[in-house]
Amino acid sequence: MDSSGFRTGSFDSLYHPSEDDDDEMVDIAGATLDFTSTDDDPPLVSGGYEERSSAASMNGQGPSKLVDPLDDPLPGLGTYEDFNTIDWVREKSKDRDRHREITNKSRQSTVALLHSVSDAFSGWLLMLLVGLMSGALAGGIDIAAHWLTDMKEGLCLTGFWFNHEHCCWTSNETTFQERDRCPQWQSWAELITGTSEGPFAYIVNYLMYIFWALLFAFLAVALVRAFAPYACGSGIPEIKTILSGFIIRGYLGKWTLIIKTITLVLAVSSGLSLGKEGPLVHVACCCANILCHLFTKYRKNEAKRREVLSAAAAVGVSVAFGAPIGGVLFSLEEVSYYFPLKTLWRSFFAALVAAFTLRSINPFGNSRLVLFFVEFHAPWHLVELAPFILLGIFGGLWGALFIRANIAWCRRRKSTRLGHFPVIEVLVVAAVTAVIAYPNSYTRMSGAELIAELFNDCSLLDSSQLCGYKQPTNTSETGVGNSLADRPAGAGLYTALWQLALALGFKMIITVITFGMKVPSGLFIPSMAVGAIAGRLLGVGMEQLAYYNHDWFLFKGWCSPGADCITPGLYAMVGAAACLGGVTRMTVSLVVIMFELTGGLEYIVPLMAATMTSKWVADAFGREGIYEAHIRLNGYPFLEPKEEFDHSSLTVDVMRPRRSDPALAVLTQESMTVGEVEALVESTHYSGFPVVVSQESQRLVGFVLRRDLIISIDNARKRQEGIVSASQVLFTEHAPAQDADGPPPLRLRGILDLSPFTVTDHTPMDITVDIFRKLGLRQCLVTHNGRLLGIITKKDILKHMAQIANRDPDSILFN
Repeated sequence: MDSSGFRTGSFDSLYHPSEDDDDEMVDIAGATLDFTSTDDDPPLVSGGYEERSSAASMNGQGPSKLVDPLDDPLPGLGTYEDFNTIDWVREKSKDRDRHREITNKSRQSTVALLHSVSDAFSGWLLMLLVGLMSGALAGGIDIAAHWLTDMKEGLCLTGFWFNHEHCCWTSNETTFQERDRCPQWQSWAELITGTSEGPFAYIVNYLMYIFWALLFAFLAVALVRAFAPYACGSGIPEIKTILSGFIIRGYLGKWTLIIKTITLVLAVSSGLSLGKEGPLVHVACCCANILCHLFTKYRKNEAKRREVLSAAAAVGVSVAFGAPIGGVLFSLEEVSYYFPLKTLWRSFFAALVAAFTLRSINPFGNSRLVLFFVEFHAPWHLVELAPFILLGIFGGLWGALFIRANIAWCRRRKSTRLGHFPVIEVLVVAAVTAVIAYPNSYTRMSGAELIAELFNDCSLLDSSQLCGYKQPTNTSETGVGNSLADRPAGAGLYTALWQLALALGFKMIITVITFGMKVPSGLFIPSMAVGAIAGRLLGVGMEQLAYYNHDWFLFKGWCSPGADCITPGLYAMVGAAACLGGVTRMTVSLVVIMFELTGGLEYIVPLMAATMTSKWVADAFGREGIYEAHIRLNGYPFLEPKEEFDHSSLTVDVMRPRRSDPALAVLTQESMTVGEVEALVESTHYSGFPVVVSQESQRLVGFVLRRDLIISIDNARKRQEGIVSASQVLFTEHAPAQDADGPPPLRLRGILDLSPFTVTDHTPMDITVDIFRKLGLRQCLVTHNGRLLGIITKKDILKHMAQIANRDPDSILFN
């Protein structure tokens, strides 16, 4: 119940923070943020208490009659402060009451029936809007990133807004061998010195590449730092925490959306080792959160809004990979905390709309949704499962190593002076990346282009350096149909392999440092690039082994001379899936995403083998994926559903107050005055208070939230005549006899939760943890034979689990 989010002020302070509140800052997700920034997501006006209060007023009691004689709903009643957990049970109950009321009214008039139909249809309309908006933004991000990435190397003379490929599309002077060269596109050396050859031209291009990389990186980090600190990072750890019920005001707001969209383009174009896939999930969730304000039932209910955000997470992956089904499974497997069946269908609908919108925009000019869509034609053989599993082992080892190294680096960033200079850090990393990346063509190109190059299945006339094989001397070696026979490696291929080996080492090191900096940074593309490089290297090795050793028992019978036995691009794809699975611990959704990328059902088994092996190997070193590790690093109150609780403790061992603590702060149902209640609220920082019969009996009556208490008392003082500090506060249904000369009582039964969740003092903690996970509880009261003993919050459970795991319990920052 400890919560710095609940302020100990009056009603006015809830909406007009004082100067002291403006200085209240917190370092969350590596960015310095203001607790009081609620501009993007104003406090919601709840409709649940409106119904409960009016029901109470029918008996001549409850806040609707005494506290608010105008029958207006109290602003802010039943809502939540920043950095607090929602009450899932209460939110679902409010939605059931709202739906029941609409259904009953629909039988009474045609207008009410139409309102009922529009209410039922509003969810699908919202999904349509989320899909359209997210798909349009993703298309714009793809086009802009492609343009700025090419701008680092040159400029189009016919129009500076054209990227390299579009600039040369209409040119009649391109050759087959040099399809990317045309007079309309000139490098910076040609523009500045007039020549593209020689060492001086190379140095000019090199310096211009570094200049643009530093400029884009600086603009990205400066915009994030100045306008939207929440726009940094991947966003998926915070999205998971928000979907579990945590409130982070402004994280999904309009400023975050605008700045994240702009800076994502700049960060990707700067050449840093990061991707746009994770941030696209954040962008889609921002779109969904903003559009939720157009629909009352989603604007006023935090649980309903989280259903929409779950669908938006699926939309983000759908536009990132062109994989609607994989996006839905990603949301279900990796992100969502509560995922009912209707959300599954709506997620699929929204993901399809987003994919269709992106296809209509056609950002890459190839009628595909991603740059690295591939189609393989050669089948795989059972013998190849061994190298596929080997790639899975590599992916698991890389995933475990990356998580440990990245978390250690991020922890160093948070605990040293390095974290105080985010702009300098980004500029230094961008400069190092640009200086090392430019000489190697495989590190100079963008991550998506690199993956497309590694996935490529070489054709006979392919000009790629990775296809630098010796040409066949007779027609029997050209293969059949679309496939090409295995060929001996040429000098060009050997050069490419050395460059890829150097690129592999560079990518593995620089990605550890880059992920977590103060710019939008995704992890999907860098992880896939590492795996694709390793896979391509192994694939070429297997191809050459099969070419020169057709008579080995491993290849005999299925790999004859002149046949297309090994597809190195397939190995790259399997390696990409293995490394991404090792880092994120995705399984089913990852296989489906890769299947949708390739469009080939026959490659599901190799992908499954590599992905499962990767997960098993990585889990042997630690069960946390990268997103769970960052959630724990940032101290978010997230109860991981996959984590087992196997300790034999009881609730009495975890609850508060402990034996050395002061007594639990409680309210009595009819023996306290307004002044006493206000003094208790002012002197504590708890987010709510149990209500008992009396201090002597401690029999539990209910639970009241601090925010509701403050709002109700302040409104009563302003609107109900006679309410003073000496007025008696009543949580009972029937008022006791009052002195004729005394002030009128303040009846607050309408804001009292009469059925708070309780457990006994001897309930095993594993059952209590399951209750918190499955019901999404904020707190649970502990009783013994009906008498109140203490309280357990989500924060208490997380601290207890941290102690069991020998971690610092004070690392849990919020409740």
